[in-house]
Amino acid sequence: MFTTRPTLQGAFGMVSSTHWLASQSAMAVLEDGGNAFDAAVAAGFVLHVVEPHLNGPAGEVPIILAPAGGDVRVLCGQGPAPAGATIAHYRSLGLDLVPGTGPLAAAVPGAFDAWMVLLRDHGTKSLADVLRYAIGYAEDGHAPVERVTETVETVRELFETEWPSSAEVYLRGGEPPRPGELLRNPALAATWRRLLAEAEEQARAGAGAAAGAGARVAVIEAAREVWRTGFIAEALARQAGAPTMDTSGARHTGTLSAADLRGWSASYEDPVAYDWNGWTLCKAGPWSQGPAFLQQLALLPPDVAELPAYGSAEYVHLLVEGCKLAMADREAWYGDAEDGGGVPVGELLSAEYNAGRRKLIGDTASYALRPGSPGGRAPRLSAHALAVAAGDGAVAATAAFGGGEPTVAGDGGTRGDTCHVDVVDRWGNMLSATPSGGWLQSNPVVPELGFPLGTRLQMAWLDEGLPNSLAPGRRPRTTLTPSLALRDGVPVMAFGSPGGDQQDQWQVHFFLGVALRDPVRGGPDLQGAIDAPAWHTDSFPGSFHPRGMSPGSVTVEARTPPEVVAELRRRGHDVLVGGPWSEGRLCAVARDPRTGILSAAANARGMQGYAVGR
Repeated sequence: MFTTRPTLQGAFGMVSSTHWLASQSAMAVLEDGGNAFDAAVAAGFVLHVVEPHLNGPAGEVPIILAPAGGDVRVLCGQGPAPAGATIAHYRSLGLDLVPGTGPLAAAVPGAFDAWMVLLRDHGTKSLADVLRYAIGYAEDGHAPVERVTETVETVRELFETEWPSSAEVYLRGGEPPRPGELLRNPALAATWRRLLAEAEEQARAGAGAAAGAGARVAVIEAAREVWRTGFIAEALARQAGAPTMDTSGARHTGTLSAADLRGWSASYEDPVAYDWNGWTLCKAGPWSQGPAFLQQLALLPPDVAELPAYGSAEYVHLLVEGCKLAMADREAWYGDAEDGGGVPVGELLSAEYNAGRRKLIGDTASYALRPGSPGGRAPRLSAHALAVAAGDGAVAATAAFGGGEPTVAGDGGTRGDTCHVDVVDRWGNMLSATPSGGWLQSNPVVPELGFPLGTRLQMAWLDEGLPNSLAPGRRPRTTLTPSLALRDGVPVMAFGSPGGDQQDQWQVHFFLGVALRDPVRGGPDLQGAIDAPAWHTDSFPGSFHPRGMSPGSVTVEARTPPEVVAELRRRGHDVLVGGPWSEGRLCAVARDPRTGILSAAANARGMQGYAVGR
C-alpha cells in the first residue's frame, strides 16, 4: 500500500507530534538521556512557540501516561470555571452563549501546571533542561508555518483596532509573520527566563536547600508557585479584568481572579477503559469527549467478522451513524457534574445499552439528534442544542477564526488544528497528550508574558441543570481526547489527533485501520492507518461558539473512491467532497512488548507533523 512516509521502527525512542520542531526537540531530550515524560514536556513548551495559533501556556492539556511497569493514569490539565463564572452573571450581560473569544471564555489555565506535575512525578530532567528548546525558539526565532500567517491575517483588523498587544507580537511592521522569515517572541522567552530565575532562587532559599533529585523537584515546585501566585498570576488576573472585545460584539471583562489561579492544581485520575476484540482502550473521563470514542466501538457488531469491509460505503455508513448516536449521548450526558448521580459512564458503555442503540442504525442516514436513556433516565439537552437540532435558527457547524477551536471546516477546507504529541522510550514509558487552548486568536496577548488566556469556557452551556452547565469550579467538557491502547494488560500504542469534535471520529477510523488491517514489517501499519482517506460528520451540536450543527452531513476526502461517495449519497447522507488531504490529523507511537521494537508515524496533511526516532 502506498503511504506518504514509512512507519518508523527502532528500539531507542520514538516521538510523533504535530510540528517537526517539537518532535525533534523531544528526540533531543531522549538522546540526552531523558525519558518519554521529559521529552513530552520539552515538546509541549516548543509547541507553545511554534504553533501559537493552536495552543499556549494558558490553555489546557489532558495527558494519558503509562509508566513502564506501572498503571495507566490520566493527568488532567483542564482547569475549571472561575469562582465568578456563574450562569446568572453571563445572563445578566444579555448572553445566551459563552463568547468564543475574550476573557469571559477563560477557564483557569491548566497546561503549565500539568506539564510541571508530569515533570515532577515522572521526569528525570531539570526544568531548565526541558525549557531551553522553547526559550531558544522564542528568543532566536523559528520559521513559521503557513497556517500562522493565515491565522494572523484573518484577525488582523481585530489586532489593529482592539488587541494592540497581539499586534505587537504578530503584526510587527504591520504585517503578519511570513514563512521563511524568523518569528520571535522575546516576551515569552523573557517570561520563562524570569520564571526559571525566580524558581531557582526560591528553591535555594528553601528549607535545607535540597540537593540532587530533591533540588530538581524543589525548582519545579517553586515554578508552580510562581505561576500560581507570582508575576505570572498577577499579569493573567490583570488581563482578565481588562474590557476586551469578543465574539458577542461587545467589550467584556472576565471572571478569572488571583484566587482562582492560586487555588487550582493539575491532578491524576483513573482512565475510562473499554475492552474490544483483544484490545483495551483508555481515555479520559466524561469531562472530555473521550468515552464517545469507546462508545463508538461498543456500537460496532460484537462479532468483528460481521464488520463491513474496511473503507467500504457500508463501513463508513456504520461508523458515521454510530458516531451520531455516541455524540448525541455526549451532548446529553457528558460533563464534570455530580448532579443526579453523575455521568452514567458504565451504562453508556454497557453491552445491553449499546445493543439497543445499535438497532437505531438503519440502512439510511439519520438526520435526528437521538440521545439515549441509560438506566431509564431522560436525556437533558440545552435549549440551544434543541433549537439547532430542530433547524430553528441553526448556524454553521464550524466557527470562523477566533470563535472556536481551529479545525476542518464543513467545506473540507483546512482551518488549522489543535496540537498533539506521543512519545515512547526504550524503557517502555509511553505518553499521549493533546495540548490546546490559549490560541493567539482567542484573547489578547498579555503584554508582560507574551501569550494569551484561553477560551475553553465557551464549551459550557448557560442553561441550568445540565451535566455541562457553566458552574464555578466545574471543568467545561473538553473535546481534547488523547488515547492509549493495551494488549493483554500491557501498553502497546499511544495516539491522538487535533480537530475539536472531529478528534474521536478520526481516531476511531485510525484505530480500526491498525486493528483490522495487515501489519507492516512485523509491526502495526501506523502510517497506512493515518494516510487512509478519512471523513467527519457535523450531525450534532458543535462544542465551540457558535455551537452549530449540520444534520446528515458527511465531509469526505477527494481520495475516497467515487463508488463509496455515490453509495453514501444513495443512503441519504449529505456528502461534501473536500480536498484530497483535508481530513484527519493523527499522531501515533507503538511498542511491541515481545520484541521491544518501537514504531511511530505522523500525519502528512498540513505538511508540518512529523515522527522521529531510532
